[in-house]
Amino acid sequence: MENTAKSKVYTYTDYMNYPENERIELIDSHIYAMSPAPSRIHQETISALVIEIGNYIKSNKGGCKVYPAPFDVFLVDDENLDNCRNIVQPDVSVICDKNKLTDKGCTGAPDLIIEVVSPYNPSNDYVRKLSLYEKYKVKEYWIVNPMNNTILVYRLDEKMQYTAPETYTLKAKIKVGIYENLEIDFSKLEL
Repeated sequence: MENTAKSKVYTYTDYMNYPENERIELIDSHIYAMSPAPSRIHQETISALVIEIGNYIKSNKGGCKVYPAPFDVFLVDDENLDNCRNIVQPDVSVICDKNKLTDKGCTGAPDLIIEVVSPYNPSNDYVRKLSLYEKYKVKEYWIVNPMNNTILVYRLDEKMQYTAPETYTLKAKIKVGIYENLEIDFSKLEL
């Protein structure tokens, strides 16, 4: 749900002063309300992915970190954090550059973002966030849609643009592009 006050430029300061009981994201200076409590399958999908990726990182003594929502990601260029106009809470974020991690969250683009589509705001994942994540050079972006049994995987090419998405079902085995040998077999996840 988009805020109707389109002329106002919202920044980090507005985000931090928003009422605590209202979950929002800030995309291109516009406030978007987060949907009501996610469905059980939405939460199970996130949990299974965080466990799968986390176990891989741990067993390979990797340096990346995986975080489930709510976890603030501040997408910035060179601006001061106070002027940040893009603050999102991806369902799953994988960050391999520990210099981006602060007590507030992640400042800069994660290496991998996974969004699980909600019936309340699918255009956020398929349009707004796709454009935003490409702009800020998120290396890999997955859109998991349990409602229509699809997964779209976008990866940056050599021109730093997303290629056409690879399309899978929720029964597929998908290689995680930011790792050399991690595949997630959705047919084996307990969803």
